[in-house]
Amino acid sequence: MGSMEISAKGTLVEELVRTAAESSSGRAGRTVHGGNGRILGQTLVALNRGAVLDDNPNPAETTFLVIRGKVRLSAGGEVQEGAPFEVLAVPDVEDYDLEALEDAVVLLTVARPSE
Repeated sequence: MGSMEISAKGTLVEELVRTAAESSSGRAGRTVHGGNGRILGQTLVALNRGAVLDDNPNPAETTFLVIRGKVRLSAGGEVQEGAPFEVLAVPDVEDYDLEALEDAVVLLTVARPSE
């Protein structure tokens, strides 16, 4: 598999934004690297304004790179806001919520502990 072009105006981002807009959850995602059985996983996620990624177990190290829009990360009583090209690191807590303050696209990176 070749490299996927991820740019703020790239085709993949636009597709995900359209899919999120049409989705009842207001979200859409696409794995860009890794996945099942891999330590590192990266997923591009589009969120409509007001949509929330919640009930997320936090298996190990997790970060969000904001590509477009603004988001708010709430975890363990800490709140961080992120704008394009900022990286939000999820604190070492059981779970977290990521809310889109405006239509947003983020790159979710998770490093799972190896078995």
